[in-house]
Amino acid sequence: MASRKPRHKPRKPAAKSPRQKRSSKPNSNIGRDFEKLVAVMARLRAPGGCPWDREQTHATLRTYLIEEAYEVLDALDSTDDSKFAEELGDLLLQVLFHAQIAREEHRFSITDVIREIHDKMVRRHPHVFGDTTAKTAADVLRNWEIIKKQERAAKSRSSATVLGAPSFAPSAKGGSALRFSAKEKAGTGSDVSKSQTEAAPAPEESVSILDGVPRTLPALLEALQLTRKAARIGFDWPNVDGIFAKLTEETHELQHALAANVPAGLQIRQGESLSPPQSALVAQGESASPAAVSTSPANNNPSSRAESAKRGISPKAPEAESSQSSRIESELGDLLFVLVNLARFLHVDPELALKKTSAKFARRFHRMEQFAREKGTTLAQVPRDQLESFWDRAKLLE
Repeated sequence: MASRKPRHKPRKPAAKSPRQKRSSKPNSNIGRDFEKLVAVMARLRAPGGCPWDREQTHATLRTYLIEEAYEVLDALDSTDDSKFAEELGDLLLQVLFHAQIAREEHRFSITDVIREIHDKMVRRHPHVFGDTTAKTAADVLRNWEIIKKQERAAKSRSSATVLGAPSFAPSAKGGSALRFSAKEKAGTGSDVSKSQTEAAPAPEESVSILDGVPRTLPALLEALQLTRKAARIGFDWPNVDGIFAKLTEETHELQHALAANVPAGLQIRQGESLSPPQSALVAQGESASPAAVSTSPANNNPSSRAESAKRGISPKAPEAESSQSSRIESELGDLLFVLVNLARFLHVDPELALKKTSAKFARRFHRMEQFAREKGTTLAQVPRDQLESFWDRAKLLE
């Protein structure tokens, strides 16, 4: 994959005012401006255009799509409207990029993309564009899932239909575009509670509430989406106390797995604890890298095996070690899943919460490094108890 190309427009210095020269009219020249941007993207990809843009594919752009999305979130947190608008534009460019590639391959175009989302928004908001009533946000979400399920069932039926016009017909450009018949469109009005909810899954394919959650999502986001969908049909705890009880249960199960099966390279002496904060710190001369743990000679060195025997830890065969690791991995996964559920229940995005905590850890750790430099040393040479003292000092500066 080619190295990342600099933006077509160099980043401007921070604006004097984050709101300067921003139109107060949301729809001012939006059609003309959008067409100009589409034309720029097409020109970049055309013969004689930009070599870097011309060699990109859907696959090579995957990283940039995710990267631009995270840059939008960073700009949002910065409260700088100018930066926020710029990063949203970069993200929009990624959408246009993929649509342009698809258009060149005669699959679909940006017009199809816009039509798809326009029709979907109208279809899934019958309480706005039809006669259906949704009194609360919970009602809206419930109807949303019902309509999505109806759409998937319709798509499944159309795929198996030989006679008659399918609901999802090929677009004029040879791609597949969503096309609801007049009768189906009428169902997005006041009949959402009847015709749409009564739509049965196609007999050839089971339709699940969990359908539509991409497996390519980051693990935290996938878990959040799965539990959110399950909760919308009532599969949820009645209150947060139940989640805390489950969290305690899963914590104990992980502790039992650790006590019963000591993984390769992890040496726990009798009476030692795995609880933080001391065990979270790495003693001078020890390595914290995953590679150092996984390739530890503790289970290969004869003297290490003898030491393990003295401490009551039996040598494990590779198959047993694999089973131990799988169990610990499973229990840790269960624990993380409950934590995601807790975040969802508390209306907290676990991904953003963890990113903020990671940033907080990095800030404090940088301060610890500064403290060490002030003493003419490095953190690697600082005794463990002093590391904890540095950490406490760094926390006080927050």
